[in-house]
Amino acid sequence: TEDKRKEAGKQFVDVGIAEETAVAMAAGIATNGGKPVYGVYSSFVQRTYDQLSQDLCINNAPATIITFWGSVFGMNDVTHLGLYDIPMMANIPNLVYMAPTTKEEYLAMLEWSIEQNEHPVAIRLPGGEMVSDGKEVTKDFSKLNKYEVTEKGSMVAVIALGTFYQLGKEVVDDLSDKLGTKATLINPYYITGIDSELLEELKKNHDVVITIEDGILDGGFGEKISRFYGPTDMKVINYGLKKEFLDRYDVNEVLRENHLTKEENVEDVMALMK
Repeated sequence: TEDKRKEAGKQFVDVGIAEETAVAMAAGIATNGGKPVYGVYSSFVQRTYDQLSQDLCINNAPATIITFWGSVFGMNDVTHLGLYDIPMMANIPNLVYMAPTTKEEYLAMLEWSIEQNEHPVAIRLPGGEMVSDGKEVTKDFSKLNKYEVTEKGSMVAVIALGTFYQLGKEVVDDLSDKLGTKATLINPYYITGIDSELLEELKKNHDVVITIEDGILDGGFGEKISRFYGPTDMKVINYGLKKEFLDRYDVNEVLRENHLTKEENVEDVMALMK
């Protein structure tokens, strides 16, 4: 908005709809010691994939990218869908892609990303309403791919990424009642890597791991977890969106079709536990 542009002054650069220019410029500024922050809608990340890979990540330039509306709750026009950024961005070497679950986590990630000089960092804002829990975030984000067990249990572990962390909490609460024992809830924080040590630890007293993400499953976050457990006896269920072009859709209908509701998640797990 005009008032924000005036406040930022010469620190603000408007590239219009030239996303390629924005990422190339950010990479150059970061390489030369500056601290660029580029905000972009998930829908338009596809336009600058080449610059993300060739300019930003090959050079390991420590720029910060904020991805907006990367969500089933975002824009729902077929040419503006924000469902595909995870497969696009989470598999480029050197890029650290992060998913906060609250306002406090987002601000802590943003501060860390601007201060550090080791990696290009992208932060995926949660879809839907922003949750604020008022909790101070003390996590050291420089220790990459370290997940956090927020509720420790057994039998079933729910790894709930970003937007769907709150859904994951509801699933854990319901499962705990039905199983008669506490299920485990995990906030992974990082989209681009897996916490092998934690996933290995889960083998000791868990039979099922489910992942929940706000994007398409093909090439997404959950597949990384499934691949880790592939040679083992661990049962894994990946929840997300199927690969398709949606257009002016009803969010609740899409969530039900993809089993992204508490009731369907719990029903699937209970059926698997029989």
